[in-house]
Amino acid sequence: MINVEALGWDPKTVGELDHRLLKAPSIKLRSARSGENGDVVYCVDLRIRRPNAGEYLSATELHSVEHFLLEGLQHNLPAHFVSVGIMGCQTGFYLTFLNEGRAKRILRVLEDILTGIGSATTVPYARIDQCGNFRNHSLELARKVAREVLESKSTWLDAV
Repeated sequence: MINVEALGWDPKTVGELDHRLLKAPSIKLRSARSGENGDVVYCVDLRIRRPNAGEYLSATELHSVEHFLLEGLQHNLPAHFVSVGIMGCQTGFYLTFLNEGRAKRILRVLEDILTGIGSATTVPYARIDQCGNFRNHSLELARKVAREVLESKSTWLDAV
């Protein structure tokens, strides 16, 4: 059994929760699954907008922030980062890690990535040879989203 509390997560917020109760921006552990050989896969919910509150991330915001998360997580957690997925409801991202579920470490890396968006000169992987929709990016919109999330850093773990 995985002790999520020892990893820094609130056990009451782990798993699928009533979306009417979710706060945003917030970061919570969605799941932690042990494999047969002892590896653990962690899925983290990076919620940027409150579900069903009428304010959703645009396709451009999602796409550009996804690229920053992809580059930043590959760079900062190369042995642990598995993938970043856009939530279809347009409220955030699913971040998947292998053998890294410590809340403090994940939050510190996300803070570094979001802070770095403010000084970036381009959206990563946004060239025609790197992206299937390379015209659908905006550095300014990514900066706006990053500022929004960083402004609530003190309450990131307050998911409900």
